[in-house]
Amino acid sequence: MNVSLSKRGVLLLAGFALAFMRTMASADTPAQLPDASASDPAMLGWMVGSPPPAERVIRFDDGSYFRFPQWRWSVSNFRQLMPTVNVSRGIGSPSPLKRKLRDAIDRVTFMPLGGTQPMTWAQSLQENYTDGIVILHRGNLVYERYFGVLKPEGQHGAMSVTKTFVGTLAALLAEEGKLDPQRKVADYVPELAQSAFGSATVRQLMDMTAAIRFSEDYANPAAEVWAHAAAGNPLPKPADYQGPRSYYEFLATVRQEGEHGEAFHYRTANTDALGWVLARVTGRSVAQLLSERVWSKLGAEQDAYMSVDSIGTPFAGGGLNMGLRDLARFGEMVRNKGRYNGQQILPEKVVADIRRGGKREDFAKAGYTQLPGWSYRNMWWVTHNAHGAFMARGVHGQALYIDPVAEMVIARFASHPAAGNAAIDPTSLPAYEAIARHLMGKNPL
Repeated sequence: MNVSLSKRGVLLLAGFALAFMRTMASADTPAQLPDASASDPAMLGWMVGSPPPAERVIRFDDGSYFRFPQWRWSVSNFRQLMPTVNVSRGIGSPSPLKRKLRDAIDRVTFMPLGGTQPMTWAQSLQENYTDGIVILHRGNLVYERYFGVLKPEGQHGAMSVTKTFVGTLAALLAEEGKLDPQRKVADYVPELAQSAFGSATVRQLMDMTAAIRFSEDYANPAAEVWAHAAAGNPLPKPADYQGPRSYYEFLATVRQEGEHGEAFHYRTANTDALGWVLARVTGRSVAQLLSERVWSKLGAEQDAYMSVDSIGTPFAGGGLNMGLRDLARFGEMVRNKGRYNGQQILPEKVVADIRRGGKREDFAKAGYTQLPGWSYRNMWWVTHNAHGAFMARGVHGQALYIDPVAEMVIARFASHPAAGNAAIDPTSLPAYEAIARHLMGKNPL
């Protein structure tokens, strides 16, 4: 990748990489890190006081926000750490959520993937460092729990669940004829003509089959994901920094690796490129578009917000923050074929296309051994299981799981010390299926 980084720029990049490397190391050495109870950010008192004690201060500019266990406070407080842009809920009343709580859910048991001992649902929440979780059944709120510093009125980083919102917006515009998925990206954004994205189609961005050189190996300080992070970092750059200074500038540097359309490659940069396409087509930023087309129609309880780079570009690949109940509302809207709060927010055809999924053979090439038979479509993960469940996924345990047969939506925020879902799926995916069976009366206690 033709990105020139000064010595100080490399040190800046490596500093953030080091913080994440410490986080990632926990996947291999969980015993060396405090468990969910011992790392509870409320108990540890991060950022409490006027001012907080020096040893309890968390900052963005020194990378401390990215360390564990500080991370558990950060994900519920990004707006205090970095610049953001609002995603307005509008001025209408929130759509009601009828509460029909079922405390017995805590006792539902399941067998973790690869496990030998059953686990209860309540135990799984601690195992996954859950910050908050909501379950809707037939639109009713049947379960709600919060841990640490996240509260019902709080907002939490959705991480790569953001991608699903962006992909859904693209699918909506395509159905309306405002966006042609078969056209080349360069047709919409000529500035990307010389990059890897220029020759890819919009559909290949939406399904992550664009062949770009972009490593997301967080443990490698030289991986492109860190150059991307440095470009999007809103802090002033060192005087001799020569790399990209915005997401847009970074995207123009991405080079091709392989042939477009041949395999699924999960790459955050694809979503940022798609966000640029959407902005160019609509004249709206991703944050404005999300507000106008979805968020203000849901009857959300809270505004959402997105982190931005130094020129105010929303981070389409992972910058969305929101309230947990509102994430569940979005999932319920999708479960109901795009209809919610008395209106058709998404065309039924958009949801049907998502549920059909993408090419399983393309997905299989990515080597997700814990996700056999899955596919990826419009930036949704499609299980193709017996219930046709599909979901949005984000690092550190963010999830939105929709089971059409069980009429169930699960929305979860978490702050697991390991970023990758491979550390989280064994005690999450079978748990979701067990809850679905329980709600259908097929998994009695």
